[in-house]
Amino acid sequence: MSLSLPEPGTELGDRVARRLRDETIGWITSVDGSGTPQPAPVWFLWRPEDSSVLLYSMPTAKRLARLRANPRTAFHLNDAVGDDVVVLLGDLVERPDLPGAADVPEYEAKYGDVARKMFGSSEEFAARYSVPLLFVPERFRGH
Repeated sequence: MSLSLPEPGTELGDRVARRLRDETIGWITSVDGSGTPQPAPVWFLWRPEDSSVLLYSMPTAKRLARLRANPRTAFHLNDAVGDDVVVLLGDLVERPDLPGAADVPEYEAKYGDVARKMFGSSEEFAARYSVPLLFVPERFRGH
């Protein structure tokens, strides 16, 4: 199933595209073995060329075991009052073939400054968050 986003050039389509490109924090929600939702804030990079979301995880993160058992995940962006919502539904999978965070120029441009402030360097962030994950959305909801 391929993702169908709102039409570019429309108010909603332009807003969704801008938010996917510019927002710095998104939320992923996977479920644990008992079916309990497990939301987590993430840094992310929207990849418009294939309509996917690239993010990175620590190798010890519990989310990896959840994703291996059930890759179905929600990714969403919200605002302070709930009137500008983007929800994507799809699969989040490990992608060891993808480069690390410090080796993705677009990711470095988006998060390099904050990574250096929080971790000392982009390379240190990439070493800690060394597992590339790719979210492949199938459905969009939003307003």
